[in-house]
Amino acid sequence: MDDTSRGLHALTGRVGSRSITMLISGVATLGLLLIMMLTPVPYAIQGAGPTFDTLGEVSDTELITISGAETYPTDGQLRLTTVTTAGGPGFPVDTGSVVRGWVDPGRRVLPVEGVIDPEVTEQEQEQIAAQQMISSQENATVAALTSLGYEVPAELEVVGADPTMGADGVVAEGDVVTAISSAGARTEVTTYQALANVLDETPAGSIVTLEVLRDGEETELDVVTTDDGAGMSVLGIYLDAEFEYPVDVQIQIDNVGGPSAGTMFALGIVDLLTEGELTGGHVVAGTGTISLEGTVGPIGGITLKMFAAERDGAEFFLAPSGNCGEVSGAVPDGLQVIAISTLEEARDAVESIADGDTADLPAC
Repeated sequence: MDDTSRGLHALTGRVGSRSITMLISGVATLGLLLIMMLTPVPYAIQGAGPTFDTLGEVSDTELITISGAETYPTDGQLRLTTVTTAGGPGFPVDTGSVVRGWVDPGRRVLPVEGVIDPEVTEQEQEQIAAQQMISSQENATVAALTSLGYEVPAELEVVGADPTMGADGVVAEGDVVTAISSAGARTEVTTYQALANVLDETPAGSIVTLEVLRDGEETELDVVTTDDGAGMSVLGIYLDAEFEYPVDVQIQIDNVGGPSAGTMFALGIVDLLTEGELTGGHVVAGTGTISLEGTVGPIGGITLKMFAAERDGAEFFLAPSGNCGEVSGAVPDGLQVIAISTLEEARDAVESIADGDTADLPAC
């Protein structure tokens, strides 16, 4: 073998060894990257979920059905909005999903503990969400019927008290509230609204007298009311209400949990029980919890819900006033956001939309 041949053989040997080494290193690096991308990480990913028309059908089943009262044809849509969440027990996310979430405007990435309690199991999460949905539907039904002038009789049983408020140590679990006296005026509590109306007219820090049935005996209890932070007077008691509905309202929706659909459920019930087309044919989406007395509360994930609303054709979006700080600067093009704090305001806004008179509606 001449010198040239020996040199080429040595060079080939060096190049071949280097190539093999680089190939092995590349494969190893790729393997590590794949492992990293598929390894569960302590983040949660929220996405813009599906929206549902409360006036329409879900899987060929009407979302809201009403019997015991006349209902009326509707037009347009009242769409409730949802957020999907992955992360935490039972729903782990990997690095690849997190990276995609960072660049997708329809998703957001958060530390898992900021979205889901890591100590709560998957089954417990599902149970909590299901119970919140049941309560939301119940609140929506009571609020809607009450706003339409129906009386919804209720038995209000005490199940606990806020330890920071005046009722703590005064009421007892199992007490059934029958009447309330404020400023010398006595009101029988036959509906939840009757109790709420008295408290609405009572300044925070006042002493009210509750009449309760305790172990079958009539008992009077003096309670100091507390400011709820919004200027409203509250007792600080937790109630389990057994309602006697004058109209049978059924809401059917699967695989959706949580309390945030309450306002749109209530509007759907109002529309079905009111002659005429509430929306005027427009597509209106929204969100917000609803209390028994019709107060709209803030929710999580509102920027994603606005994204979902615009994606599914909504022209207007009803947002809880308590979420306006998050809404500002995040409204998708083509969507008008209207701030609401009560069911009455929500209905007024939808009627203004139907009339084409939206210029003066409050915005976030």
